[in-house]
Amino acid sequence: MANKDASASHGLRDPDRRNIVLSSLLTGVASLSATPGQAAVQPTEVKKLQNNKRYIVKNAIILTLDSNIGDFEKADMLIENGKIKAIGPSLSVSPETLVVDGTNRILIPGFVDTHSHSYQGLLRGLLPNGVVLPDYDRDIQKTITPHYNAYDAYQGVKITALGFLELGTTSMIDISQVSHSRAHVEANIQALKDSGIRSVYAMSRGIGTDSQYPDAMKTLLPTYFSSQDQLITPALAVSVDKETFLSARLYGLKAVLHIRVNSAPLIALSQAGALREGDLFIHCTHLNKDAWKIIHDTGGRTSHSPVVEMAMGHGYPAIQDAIDEGARPSLSCDHAATVGMDMFGMMRAVFEIQRLAIQQRQRNGEKETQKLLTCKEVLQFATINGARAASLDHKIGSLTPGKEADFLMLRADDLSIWPLNNAYSAAVNLMSAGHIEGVFVAGKVKKWQGRLLDVDKAKVLREVAQSRDNVLQKAKFKIGLTD
Repeated sequence: MANKDASASHGLRDPDRRNIVLSSLLTGVASLSATPGQAAVQPTEVKKLQNNKRYIVKNAIILTLDSNIGDFEKADMLIENGKIKAIGPSLSVSPETLVVDGTNRILIPGFVDTHSHSYQGLLRGLLPNGVVLPDYDRDIQKTITPHYNAYDAYQGVKITALGFLELGTTSMIDISQVSHSRAHVEANIQALKDSGIRSVYAMSRGIGTDSQYPDAMKTLLPTYFSSQDQLITPALAVSVDKETFLSARLYGLKAVLHIRVNSAPLIALSQAGALREGDLFIHCTHLNKDAWKIIHDTGGRTSHSPVVEMAMGHGYPAIQDAIDEGARPSLSCDHAATVGMDMFGMMRAVFEIQRLAIQQRQRNGEKETQKLLTCKEVLQFATINGARAASLDHKIGSLTPGKEADFLMLRADDLSIWPLNNAYSAAVNLMSAGHIEGVFVAGKVKKWQGRLLDVDKAKVLREVAQSRDNVLQKAKFKIGLTD
């Protein structure tokens, strides 16, 4: 009965009430309360958490993903002005500090999705059984995408960003191939800002004579990206055409490139001296050794979409190739026209496919095989590796004092998780978005106790459906809910 009482009252905790709770891993039954005199509020008073610039999460299991700090079975994390101020057991704080009860909660860095065609949020599940060729190329790229107006682009990007936050992804690289005009580009950027997600806007190609790709970057940079201290930063989505890479170099931007199966274009780009450290290479399925050496030697990053790659025929996911060549893989959903945006699902897919491949080789008699992935390594792919791929690891990706407070609070006392025996195993292989208690971006709470905050859900649903209808009607593309 003690655990039932703690779970029912979980959240922002009254310091004058003593709760008997089942404590975190290995600590047994304990009597926990806030330090007398500390400020705290009831769970329903979420506004205080939203408006408070200084708060502390007490008595949580903390997976920092920072090898220099390590992990904690029971510790506190102090947030001040959007940044992590301190992490450790029994931190001492001033009486006015807001207290958040972290009992039986796991804190992890927010997920980082490193490759999303976010404008396609209007098209979720549109190709339930589609493959990349011919279905995706024909239906999404050539038939539907040309009919987006700027308002539709805004709605598509915004619903994707809100969906990410709902699922625990606090940062993403947006590659929305809908830059049909300056208005489309500005709508795309505004949607990212309005959603409250941390993002890298990688301007991509558009369709038609009004497209200003990539030259619009000359004025976009001073207009929208003049500050280093903001949630949205710029990049440039490029093609294998050397000129697009040179544009990225001209504007001082990281280049983001889809590359798979054919290694020759990447080798040619390297020979032309077009590549720079921090450039991001997406999919990387079936690249040869020379191509992988180029990625490694130039300081490139890689983004892998294992679920969509398997479902839609991009090729065998290159997670093991990346590991073998000394890369640190990051994960991405790609798009939601066929598969979901859930990072929990992607982590499980990576864990399972890598281990299956290695164990099959062992069963076939191979003596020297690669190591099996661990749950901790997979969580690194989804967090700190993603931050590095986005060139944001100096700001986010680990729970490190001084970094911005992008993190998730996960419920470990759920009936589907309890008893908690290993926090990494729970986060990677047992949990889903339904276990998310809180989502925080730069210290600001975006989701609390199962719902997004400051989002008019009915309005969002209505506007997105209207834009979906508008685009599909103009494209003369029919859908059927039960087809």
